[in-house]
Amino acid sequence: MPITIPSIGEEFPDLLVETTHGVKRLPQDYQGRWLVLFSHPADFTPVCTTEFVSFALRYEEFKKLNTELIGLSVDQSYSHIKWVEWIESTFKIKIPFPIIADPAGKVSQALGLMHMQGGVKTVRAVFIVDPRGIIRAILYYPLELGRNINEILRVIKAFQVSDEMKRSIPADWPENEIMGGAVIVPPPSTVTEAQERMAKFKCYDWWMCIDENVKPEDLEEARRLLNIRKPLD
Repeated sequence: MPITIPSIGEEFPDLLVETTHGVKRLPQDYQGRWLVLFSHPADFTPVCTTEFVSFALRYEEFKKLNTELIGLSVDQSYSHIKWVEWIESTFKIKIPFPIIADPAGKVSQALGLMHMQGGVKTVRAVFIVDPRGIIRAILYYPLELGRNINEILRVIKAFQVSDEMKRSIPADWPENEIMGGAVIVPPPSTVTEAQERMAKFKCYDWWMCIDENVKPEDLEEARRLLNIRKPLD
């Protein structure tokens, strides 16, 4: 059966979910903040455990970006609770964010998380939702590959810079091979604008102009986020 997947640019589906922190309504309960919803195949699995520890170690970094986290799997709440206890007891890391319990798979079906590889378990997915409740990015990973949490932080920071400056973000920003930490000016819509922009911006051609006026503190933070290392004590 084909799966239905919400699209980038759509409103995040209105969902009432049971979590380890109580019942929540998505995305309304997170209005005004960025939200990262990430699914995992199952509790008490090695890759998922490493991901949860990495998310927890970086939780304060997400908070600095006005971002909240919420996990999801088809396990029941009691399994989530025991797994979180085990992580804290074993690694001395507290999981500070809620985890959605979805044993009937209704939330996972609504979000298109039941793929062929996962069978009855959710695949590794990441939904990045902006403060208006709009889906801005969706990332998928196979069962055998854990996520790069620093990259998720970079994506959120890049979105925030893009929204503020009304610019596009180049590959590997803020360390792009061509333009470094600069950002890309949107393409012109008229012949006059195409001619004038060559004098206003640094351009490789009229269709590829860059803005080098990114705030130094934004560049510094983006570079720092990419290189965070949080070893266990």
